[in-house]
Amino acid sequence: MNYKVLINMEIANHEVPELRALVGWGRRDKDYPALFERCNFWAGVRDENQKLIAFGYVCGMGLEHGYMEDIMVHPEYQGKGIGVLLVKALLHESERFGLGIVTVSFEEENTNFYKTCGFTPSAGGVWQVD
Repeated sequence: MNYKVLINMEIANHEVPELRALVGWGRRDKDYPALFERCNFWAGVRDENQKLIAFGYVCGMGLEHGYMEDIMVHPEYQGKGIGVLLVKALLHESERFGLGIVTVSFEEENTNFYKTCGFTPSAGGVWQVD
C-alpha cells in the first residue's frame, strides 16, 4: 500500500491515546484535544481501513525553533518506511511554517532512524519532575 502523510488531519480524541498504548507508551488521554489546540501542527497516516497507524507533531512558539515529539508507528506497520515518511513530512511542514531549527529527543537505539530522517545527533539534557 502507498501510505500518505497528512498534515493537520482530522483525528478523534481517542485515536492518539490508542496508538500510544499500542506502541507501549502511556495513553495520556487528558492530553487530547489540548495537544491539537496547542501544537504548531501534527501529521498522521491511516491504513486502508482509515485506522490511525502513525502520528507525530511539532510544537514550540512558532518562531525559529520547533520541537518534534511523539513520533509513533503502529507495531504492525513498523519497518515499512512509514516513520521516515512521517518525520520528513513534519520537517517539510516545519520549513514551510518558518522553522529553521527542529530538535527531537530520542533513545540511543533510535539514532540511525533519526539520522536517516536528516537529524544530526548532539548532546543535550532533560529535566523532569519525579
